[in-house]
Amino acid sequence: MRIKSAPLALALSVLLLGACSPASEEAAPADATAGDTATADAMAADAAPAADADARDREADPMAAILAGAWRDPANAARDGFRHPRETLEFFGVGPSQTVIEISPGGGWYTEILAPLAQGKGRYIGVLNDPATAGSERATAYYANANAKFREKLAAHPDVYANASLIEVDPKAPVFGEPGSADVVLTFRNVHNWVGAGSEAAMFKGFFDVLAPGGVLGVVEHRAAAGKTLEEVVESGYLPEDYVIGLATAAGFVLEEKSEINANPADTKDHPNGVWTLPPGNNHDDADKDKYAAIGESDRMTLRFVKPQAQ
Repeated sequence: MRIKSAPLALALSVLLLGACSPASEEAAPADATAGDTATADAMAADAAPAADADARDREADPMAAILAGAWRDPANAARDGFRHPRETLEFFGVGPSQTVIEISPGGGWYTEILAPLAQGKGRYIGVLNDPATAGSERATAYYANANAKFREKLAAHPDVYANASLIEVDPKAPVFGEPGSADVVLTFRNVHNWVGAGSEAAMFKGFFDVLAPGGVLGVVEHRAAAGKTLEEVVESGYLPEDYVIGLATAAGFVLEEKSEINANPADTKDHPNGVWTLPPGNNHDDADKDKYAAIGESDRMTLRFVKPQAQ
């Protein structure tokens, strides 16, 4: 059931209270009087309800409250079954006390989850393309419009996004923050765009630079069929998994683990308009609507890389 009120405080209070631990108990001195004992018993009785409440808070599920948040676009929430946000963020080890950088958040699908999760002890930074560095007037206008809409989205819910920050970068020479200042960098379905623009190596180098040693790079990307080369699929929106792994390792990362959280075996990857044929793009003839709806969203690789600890 969706929470109709918009209290970010609900989700965040769970996060904050969940971090509390009960006070340690000390044994009463051997020479305590009966009055002292009675007073202690009364105090313990008064404290019991608070202790029970703390226990309930620790058992509560902050992610459930965030996923049900009224600030989320209903169309975005409807895609949870394809994008698996809870499982994906758990796999990447994302927590409420981290500095998390999301690269090219688009319309803010994951921002609706990451920003409130970080509100409090953590920090959320969204990275947008700088329109001034675009290669054409058309691209400049596109990014300027997209960035303005994204800022409007955040401004519409200041209780959720007040502490979120945005930066604009040149994808060919990106600087995401002070070196070693981030705990996690996340990118969802963006790598194929950088490959098309020739900025993929610069982006991965920027990720490596901004992460602290031991920091995590989480990558979700459309996955090409096994055995396909980059040249065969580069126009389709899909990428070979080993190619993406190669980009990260060339930048200095170590592949820590793969996951099939976002796999879709029904995706044949041979669609007339590439990955954009499938939902949510739905770039297909109306007659094929049911066919592609039955397939669902794309098959995706989910990769967790780590920046090695300094030697």
